[in-house]
Amino acid sequence: MEEVTDAGIYARESTYLDRYVQLGVASGRVLRVSFPDRPDSDAAEDHPILDRIFEYLEGLEEVEFDDVQVALTMPTDQRAVLERLREIPYGEQVGVKSLARMTPELDPDDEDDLTLVRTALDANPAPILLPDHRVRDGPSAAPPAVEQKLRSVEGL
Repeated sequence: MEEVTDAGIYARESTYLDRYVQLGVASGRVLRVSFPDRPDSDAAEDHPILDRIFEYLEGLEEVEFDDVQVALTMPTDQRAVLERLREIPYGEQVGVKSLARMTPELDPDDEDDLTLVRTALDANPAPILLPDHRVRDGPSAAPPAVEQKLRSVEGL
């Protein structure tokens, strides 16, 4: 996994998303990816992960983020769901039931387990890096307009 360096807040404006992409980094991990209309006042613009995100948004080539360390401070069962997101290939999508099937100890026919999957997706701290936009019938932690543009980048 790529170690994330330079703790702090980083943001850059995306004309494609019509908003900023903001990245919070600490202890060698990405804490959060968000899409504010305005960045934090102390946000810097330059970070290698932001560079990769902007390469991804250009859509000229497939960019994966499975080597980026993301801090997942949530219950273990939700963390397991988000970790499985990285197994969904670029340009492909699955349903909530399929993601439940991919996650150990979850039953895709159990409504409580499907609710757990949706809750994990909604709580995703790092959309794009953990590609919840590849789950067609689940919520995304990204705003709806951003989610649709991320799907467009991948032809979904």
